[in-house]
Amino acid sequence: MGEKLYDYEGVIHIHSSFSFDGHAPMEQILAAAEKSELDFIMLTDHDHLKARLEGWEGWQKKTLVMVGEEIAPRFNHFLAFNIQEPVLCGGDPEGKDPQKYIDEVNRQGGFGFIAHPDHEGTQLFHVKQYSWNNWNVNGFAGIGVWDFMTDWQKSLRGYGSSLLSFLFPAFVLKGPRKLTLERWDAMNQTRKTVGIGELDNHATVKKLLGIRFVAFPFHRAFAFIRTHVLTKTGFTGNHQRDIALVYAALLHGCCYFSLEYFRKAKGFRFTLEHDQKVFQMGDQVPLAENIRLSVFCPAKALIRVIRNGCEECRATGDRLNLTIDKTGVYRVEAHLKAAGITRPWIFSNPIFVT
Repeated sequence: MGEKLYDYEGVIHIHSSFSFDGHAPMEQILAAAEKSELDFIMLTDHDHLKARLEGWEGWQKKTLVMVGEEIAPRFNHFLAFNIQEPVLCGGDPEGKDPQKYIDEVNRQGGFGFIAHPDHEGTQLFHVKQYSWNNWNVNGFAGIGVWDFMTDWQKSLRGYGSSLLSFLFPAFVLKGPRKLTLERWDAMNQTRKTVGIGELDNHATVKKLLGIRFVAFPFHRAFAFIRTHVLTKTGFTGNHQRDIALVYAALLHGCCYFSLEYFRKAKGFRFTLEHDQKVFQMGDQVPLAENIRLSVFCPAKALIRVIRNGCEECRATGDRLNLTIDKTGVYRVEAHLKAAGITRPWIFSNPIFVT
């Protein structure tokens, strides 16, 4: 499968007690991250960078911490990274003009992702909808394609089923919404739009029958949606260099996202090969004769190759090989059979054949 790449797995979009609606201190989050063997976490507390000011950015034992911000008006939430100062919505509490804060993130030398674009909330438990409703924007690096909270909350349709969903959340996850995938595929046909997985966990405290409990403590939540970045060089222990390495992989789109509960995804590979050159996710490849598409999964799965939003081919196993003879935007999905049901597992970013 070509040159050696380093596969680092982490979680994007989490909230600590620095957020008004976060309940877990950084010490607790980091203990859970180390126990879960996460290489990095990307913190996104609401509307500030206090965790950075208090010294949490960088290597914390075995976990690399990046402090970003969730710009969070009523609608159109945006995950901003590599910014120097908090970006505020000012006189726009509804988020009607997200282009302004996207532009401010870029002005600071940062980049960002549209968060949980098709979030619906749930009326049963009075969770508001926090969707993205202004698509007349540009300058964003990518979008959250698979968000744990968006996916999980869709299962909350009745009290009995909701209890089962709370006890066994991984078993009710359906994968990215069809609408989100279709939009992402369409975007990538006009401009590179990186897809990430989001967790959006707050370790929310709930009360039932007078008993207080934490809905998803981080040691539990970290078993769900992760984002993997692939890098040509390994971490060095220098936090500035290593953070830059993660950011560069994300911006290029050399990353994939996955549900880790049933089977670890580390080791997944999706490449195109031509003339002894190997192309990775995020790369652009001119169409030529004998371009080989190769997929490797760390376990037997239903592997689907998607071209321009439509299935090009599928196979069951841990490998798939295909000769490419058409231009297009190619990405891969892997669906894993667990507890007798085929479930969403891995979603790659695309390779562009021009």
